[in-house]
Amino acid sequence: MHNNKNRLRKLVTACATAGLLGAAVTAANAAEPVKVGVMLPFSGVYAALGDAGRNGLKLALQQNAAQLHGREIEFLELDTEAKPERAPELASSLLDKDKADFIIGPVHSGVAMGMSKVLRNKDAIMIIPNAGAAAATGPLCAPNVFRTSFSSWQPSYPMGKVALDAGYKKVVTMSWNYGMGKESLEAFEESFTAGGGEIVKQILVPFPKTEFQPYITDIAATAPDAVFVFFAGGGAVKFVKDYNALGLSDKIPLLGAGFLTEGTLEAQGDAAEGILTTLHYADNLDNPANHKFRQDYASSFGKPADIYAVQGYDAGLLIAQAMNTLGGDISDRKALIKAMEESTIDSPRGKFTFSKAHNPVQDIYLRKVVNGENQVLSIAAQALEDPARGCKL
Repeated sequence: MHNNKNRLRKLVTACATAGLLGAAVTAANAAEPVKVGVMLPFSGVYAALGDAGRNGLKLALQQNAAQLHGREIEFLELDTEAKPERAPELASSLLDKDKADFIIGPVHSGVAMGMSKVLRNKDAIMIIPNAGAAAATGPLCAPNVFRTSFSSWQPSYPMGKVALDAGYKKVVTMSWNYGMGKESLEAFEESFTAGGGEIVKQILVPFPKTEFQPYITDIAATAPDAVFVFFAGGGAVKFVKDYNALGLSDKIPLLGAGFLTEGTLEAQGDAAEGILTTLHYADNLDNPANHKFRQDYASSFGKPADIYAVQGYDAGLLIAQAMNTLGGDISDRKALIKAMEESTIDSPRGKFTFSKAHNPVQDIYLRKVVNGENQVLSIAAQALEDPARGCKL
């Protein structure tokens, strides 16, 4: 390390003598590590999601080290515990104390709101690897805020047309009564009613309540053509099992945003068979990037990849690609943002670009649970761009 410093000092002196100080400054800058702050949940209910996102991020940066042009990565990891009230303090610490170049996070949309309010229009680049809150790339959009996951609108909007194409005219919608759930139901309703469908009932369940039987009994009495829901994690497991146990699986088709059957199929078992969902990824997507990613992830971490790992991986690809475009020098933040905006990410989900609001413009897949797997039936919406309502970029 001492020899490197001497070599660098000599280079600065030589370049100054030759009137080439600018080249030396670039070389000096290259010696500084790139600081990547990571604000994800590493404990609590979303710990597995945070771990997967971090694993994906690190894998992408390791695999693409050549694109960093000699710059080392220094990771600064903070546990959000998925608590929105912690977000401003943690984000401020990474921004002001650590002077992070990139801040990756979070999983939880409430935490995203707290982070955005601190980080938007600042020097650090915020990359959201999961939280779908519409506001982050809507009213709170900013030049330095990017998302490598999805907006809440994207996975649900295409299902409205899928339902209409299947001949469903009257649908009951249901979710927990919180931001992501309500935004998902609104997106489905937007496309479904535009094509002549009718929402005959909307059911909002207090979060995180999982006593679903009375609501499902109500659905049975209403007798719609189909049901569209947003649930995730343990709630999704419980809802699908209850829906099946009360005999509705064979009578009223169940549709959902993809999280209904994402990471939940083993626990749901046979109850999930036949469920249709729409999402921007499926484990068995048949493209070279996905095959390689899943193999590399499993061998690196000893477990299969999931959508959260993909989204973290793509955050790493975005950083590496932008740094490569700039030859490793990210000191000009406007140039860095421009390089990121113009990136095409060769993701395991399929290639995607960025909208003006910095949200992925991506394919959304129609999937059906067959023999315990989400099988891709078709592309429900190609290169779908979130409308980014309220964004002034």
